[in-house]
Amino acid sequence: MCGISGIFFLDEPSPIDRALLERMNDRLSHRGPDGSGLFFDPGVGLGHRRLSIIDLSTGAQPLANEDDSVWVTFNGEIYNFAALRSDLEAAGHVFRTHSDTEVIVHAWEEWGEACVERFNGMFVFALWDRGAGTLLLARDRLGIKPLYWAITEKRELIFASELKALLAHPNLGRELDERAIVDYLALGYIPEPRTIFRSVHKLEPGHLVRVRRGAEPQPRPYWSLTPTQGLRGLSEGQLQERLREVIDGAVGLRMIADVPLGAFLSGGVDSSAVVAFMAGRSEAPVKTCSIRFDDPAFNENEFARMVADRYHTDHRVEEVTVSDFGLLDTLVGVYDEPYADSSAIPTYRVCELARKQVTVALSGDGGDELFAGYRRYPFHLHEERIRGFLPGGLRSSLFGALGRIYPGMAWAPRFLRAKSTLLALAKSSAEGYFDSVSILPPELHQALYTERFRRSLDGYRPQDLIRRHYEAAPVGDALSRAQYTDIKTYLVGDILTKVDRASMAHSLEVRVPLLDHRLVEFALGVDPDRRLRGGEGKAILKSALEPLLPRDVLYRKKMGFSVPLGAWIAGPLRDRVEAALRSERLRSLDVFDAGVLENLVQAHCAGRRDYAPTLWALLMFEGFLQSLEADAPPRCERLGA
Repeated sequence: MCGISGIFFLDEPSPIDRALLERMNDRLSHRGPDGSGLFFDPGVGLGHRRLSIIDLSTGAQPLANEDDSVWVTFNGEIYNFAALRSDLEAAGHVFRTHSDTEVIVHAWEEWGEACVERFNGMFVFALWDRGAGTLLLARDRLGIKPLYWAITEKRELIFASELKALLAHPNLGRELDERAIVDYLALGYIPEPRTIFRSVHKLEPGHLVRVRRGAEPQPRPYWSLTPTQGLRGLSEGQLQERLREVIDGAVGLRMIADVPLGAFLSGGVDSSAVVAFMAGRSEAPVKTCSIRFDDPAFNENEFARMVADRYHTDHRVEEVTVSDFGLLDTLVGVYDEPYADSSAIPTYRVCELARKQVTVALSGDGGDELFAGYRRYPFHLHEERIRGFLPGGLRSSLFGALGRIYPGMAWAPRFLRAKSTLLALAKSSAEGYFDSVSILPPELHQALYTERFRRSLDGYRPQDLIRRHYEAAPVGDALSRAQYTDIKTYLVGDILTKVDRASMAHSLEVRVPLLDHRLVEFALGVDPDRRLRGGEGKAILKSALEPLLPRDVLYRKKMGFSVPLGAWIAGPLRDRVEAALRSERLRSLDVFDAGVLENLVQAHCAGRRDYAPTLWALLMFEGFLQSLEADAPPRCERLGA
């Protein structure tokens, strides 16, 4: 695993500032502590930081083909590189290393842009073809690896694995993006392709951009999620067998490494499945690690131990206090832009633990999105059944009126808290699903912001992003639409972002076998009734794993990787939250209504409403503003100025 950076002049090929590219590249040293490299051509500079995983002796980057006409800087792994290398050698290409990186330059020579369609892996890369005068940027299908890019005021295309590298460039525009702010407060992360800065973009998953001088960069997709056909006619047993085969193949590809390799083992279904298949392919005990919380309400360690004992893994456990909020300032620096998933805290700690014994760790991320493991999926289907009984107009007026008059009762038992459900039923399917994924209560979507800021949005709503993906799903049933939406938004913007930054902060490579694109296509090809059966998520996955895992692991209540945010904010973090919401740097933006912010804290601490996710998001946003002030040169313009 590595970090990449680069500069490309879009108009005239001006000389690249070597010291500047070095500064950008060095900001990624945590991603690649084993070495660094730079390449320069007229108007082009490529940077690389290396974490050695495969071909430790000859895989240094940037790397070129035989005649040095094609150069690449690459972050990630091409898992099927051995098969591709054989094909390329048969076509006459000569290799000088044993690395997967070299496959990229020869694949480009042989197949052009279509080379990315042949790669099975997690990757971003920048490839410079001197003869064609072409720069190619590409990102893997699911967005496991990140790539940020921007065009400076001097017409330089700059790009890097993390935003912090771009912030080293003095000509980067730093005006905050109003739409990114409302996306962030609604979802807890900033979804692709937007970033917190107007001038900076994320290259979307499954996209590439081919750049030539004199032309504007135009990213385009090279992959779309197409569900595997023919699965719905299989018997339950046949489907289980096929699923085990696909997972086993995906895990096997990701066990190739020239450094110590292990796995995260949380005790959940997904990580346990990965460990089970790893054990079946490994002669030596699999190295596994997990963290144990000091509060039993948040502790899954007994289930991780069941799996570790069954497969005789070399298992390590480290206890973490649930009051580990001292990491807050660290996380602000790790994520570069506002990021509000508090499970980043235990994720950071488990990566820290894993790095003590391995350089590569396999994780179970993606299983919930692929096999309908989130609690919100059965709730969404229940709402959809009710929506189906009434026409949209009647439903909107009836449930909307009931929702407006029904009391909130956030303190009451769940079955009495019907206000949000009634309001959701008044909305379209996509907007109803938005309510289920939003961390911001519906009543705050407008009230949280000042009148000036609402006007600056020019009608933009974060609901529109969710609706766009929901309606673009390649399958028509409500469950698949919700899952597809999560794969395009929550998975890449929250889950994969969390794991990439937390792992790379410790120079740890994390591989995600459940996000092999063939498995993703397989999962969405399974009949939705087999993914979610009788309210049981991951039904087909769990039944397929019954020969491999204890029933107590497969069929227990989902716990999640959570921390006690509500108690933190009402207790030891209260003073810090109040200080952040009253800070001059937050108020000077004229984005948030000061009175509403004050009321949120009071209501939460009095137990009238759980506003913990919103308050945490605001705390992390203020921390981001503080870090931006400290980053040279500080050019955070006031919004709307």
